[in-house]
Amino acid sequence: MNLLRLFVAAWLVCLVACGTVENTVDVVTGLVMREQDNSVPPAKLIDFEETLEVEKIWSDRYGKGVDQLFIALLPAPYQSSVFTADRGGRMIALSAETGEEIWTERSKELRISGGPGTGDGLVFAGTSDADVIARDAETGEEKWITRVSSEVLAPPRAAAGTVVVRTGDGKLFGLDSNTGKQKWVYDRTIPVLTLRGTGAPVIHENIVISGFDNGRLVALELATGKQEWETRLAVPSGRSDLERMVDVDAEPTIFDDTVYVSSFQASVAALSIVNGQLEWTREISSYSNLAVDDSRVYVTDELGYVWALERDSGAPIWKQEALRARRVTGPAVIGNYVVVGDFEGYLHWINRKTGEFVHRMRLDDERILVPCRTIGDILLAFSSSGILAAYKPADLKIATDPDS
Repeated sequence: MNLLRLFVAAWLVCLVACGTVENTVDVVTGLVMREQDNSVPPAKLIDFEETLEVEKIWSDRYGKGVDQLFIALLPAPYQSSVFTADRGGRMIALSAETGEEIWTERSKELRISGGPGTGDGLVFAGTSDADVIARDAETGEEKWITRVSSEVLAPPRAAAGTVVVRTGDGKLFGLDSNTGKQKWVYDRTIPVLTLRGTGAPVIHENIVISGFDNGRLVALELATGKQEWETRLAVPSGRSDLERMVDVDAEPTIFDDTVYVSSFQASVAALSIVNGQLEWTREISSYSNLAVDDSRVYVTDELGYVWALERDSGAPIWKQEALRARRVTGPAVIGNYVVVGDFEGYLHWINRKTGEFVHRMRLDDERILVPCRTIGDILLAFSSSGILAAYKPADLKIATDPDS
């Protein structure tokens, strides 16, 4: 560990002890990630022959940037709409096909830090002041506001009458979708130092899957919060709190009753959704969401390498190393391609069969913090300055198997 990392660790421990920084338990990410990025110069973009045409469907700026706060506000596709939120309390509903605004509502007193999330006909956002707000997805009408225990940095999700909210102090709340009243709470102790951010909980049928900062993945019954299983994905190692961080900050992905998830300074893993039993692990450290298709798992590691792994075994298929230290987002899959963003606002389109670049475009001059999202055959990309754009690859056939 170099001297800067030691200084960061000592400084943060001092702040925790003095109580001078709100939610200091997870402010380390902005410092640690920048330090790691600066330790190796970002790779220069390589020239290649573009073999794919990509059409921009629409683009506009929605809200203000939040890069300096390391807040990842993801656009949320839901039914035929896309929802966005910004730090100033604004929530916007757009048509996914045209980008036309459906409604805009703003609560100036709310400092949104997590969201938007959707479900049960509602759209949700969480705040730095531990509030959760629910609005009608069709009209934007405010339905309720509920206070939880601490800052909300991940999108709340809802299904079957229950809203699940992950808070920065290691808790999961189950709220009533109609009223916002608390139904249950699940609590886990968190380490002294963690990455800034929390993975969004994922709802699958009657189960909630969520990762925690102690390297564990947990499945709870949606209606009651009763624990179904718990699996340790990573064991902390090292002499310092910084070295022992094993956060599961990535959102789990569920495919064919298997849960795929990545963890920082640990591994990518596949688990049975029935009992949490590990099916395979691969030693790749990542704090980003991964993507899955019929045969492969795609993951961006902490160095910026993009991997394709066999879905059934975790065996590597290809690794794209040309984006090293470019602070690359988690991958998104659309058609025959994997798409990632970087710190200079570029979107890189990769052939998901070969790992070769096929197209590059610039969304913005500012960093892309969050993975792209897909809704049908549309790819949504969102920059840290608030630009949201929708794209379609020229070959509209959406393949399900990169080997076909």
